[in-house]
Amino acid sequence: MTAVLETRKSPDQGPPIVRRKRAWDKRLYWIATHSLGIVLGALFTMPLLFVFLTAVMKNDQAMSSSLWPSEWHFENFIEVFKRSPLLEYLTNSLTYSVLATLGALLSAIPAAYALAKLRFRGQTFFFMLTVAAMMLPPQVTIVPLYDLWVRLGLTGTLVPLIAPYFFFDAFSVFLLRQFFLTIPKEYLEAAKVDGCTEFRAMTRVLIPMAKPGIAATAMFCFLFTWNDYFGPLLYTGENQDNWPLSLAIASFRGMHHVEWNLTMAATALIMAPVIVLFIFAQKSFVKGITFTGVKG
Repeated sequence: MTAVLETRKSPDQGPPIVRRKRAWDKRLYWIATHSLGIVLGALFTMPLLFVFLTAVMKNDQAMSSSLWPSEWHFENFIEVFKRSPLLEYLTNSLTYSVLATLGALLSAIPAAYALAKLRFRGQTFFFMLTVAAMMLPPQVTIVPLYDLWVRLGLTGTLVPLIAPYFFFDAFSVFLLRQFFLTIPKEYLEAAKVDGCTEFRAMTRVLIPMAKPGIAATAMFCFLFTWNDYFGPLLYTGENQDNWPLSLAIASFRGMHHVEWNLTMAATALIMAPVIVLFIFAQKSFVKGITFTGVKG
């Protein structure tokens, strides 16, 4: 009898009008509590929507007062590949971004582990050098670095863009070090008691526990190199065969500045891989950023 009364008093029960009103109240409450996020999401989505809508317009309608296509021309995305060797540029961008990200992780993980979990003389000094390197403008070192790559005969290739990441990337070291600090040292001490060396403790214990931080660092590096324009312009500008997409789209815009629909179609194709990457990795990315910086 008591169970029957509790069932009748349940807020989910009642006339259909009452249930619909409660459901509507819940929706209104959700909208009110997420109003700022909804507004910001709409603001960030509008430029992407504008690019896509312009990409499927006719040439004479693009960049006009009309914001909605009178005719949908999806063949613009195919025409872009006929006008420019985007697949070759895409290969260059992937080579640059993937290898640079791999190099940044391979060099940053041991350095961040040493700064976060080991104790040695000068540890604070080396950490301050890492922070100082983050704040150092790239224009300060670009002249001697360019002279070095010229002497080595590697300008015009992707090597000057990729190789530095295999030696030191201050931002990656800093980000991973802050995340490693959130992992209790007891896990590493237990592994060492079981006979693990420092290297095995890092690879078998720390790295599996730090996957969100590593994913966030990898995404930051990938996005930076994917969108990098200054570096490719400086080192590969003389050799069009090694241009990445960031440099190619600027050239494409210059050659087809009147055909804004094709320019926007090429822009949409360049943005698509990054958007897809973020959609699939957003949970790890957000988690890595959330836990980074909890400890100093």
